[in-house]
Amino acid sequence: MVPDRPLGLSMYGPPVDLSFNNMLCVAGALSEVPRSGLRPLSMNANKKYLSRSLRLSNNKITNLEGLQSMLSHFLAQPSKLSWLDLSFNKLTCIDPVLCELRVLYLHGNRIWNLSGVDKLVELQHLHTITLHGNAIENYKGYRWSA
Repeated sequence: MVPDRPLGLSMYGPPVDLSFNNMLCVAGALSEVPRSGLRPLSMNANKKYLSRSLRLSNNKITNLEGLQSMLSHFLAQPSKLSWLDLSFNKLTCIDPVLCELRVLYLHGNRIWNLSGVDKLVELQHLHTITLHGNAIENYKGYRWSA
């Protein structure tokens, strides 16, 4: 826990890392313990992580059903999520994603529908998205559309 630090300052900790867990769905993360990295994760009094970033890469996730409840389970302020790594999963489409996302990694999935990228226009703060390594890159001009 981080005592007596303003919440805004303590929210920039390292990502909550749930990568490489062979999870088939986002809901499967609820039973997982985040990997520890070089920088330790901080928690609040409610045992929620003080982070704005989440790593779910290198799993077997096919859709984002249950994402909101998973974020609420792990993060002190789930609506403040700004960095989400969903790379190297088995996602086939882009579901509407919530919050104040600024960075979204979707490379190495199975996304094929170019019109799905349009859903991301609702993310007003999004400035970085990765889509390489998906079937979508076979469409001529996909980068221009994205």
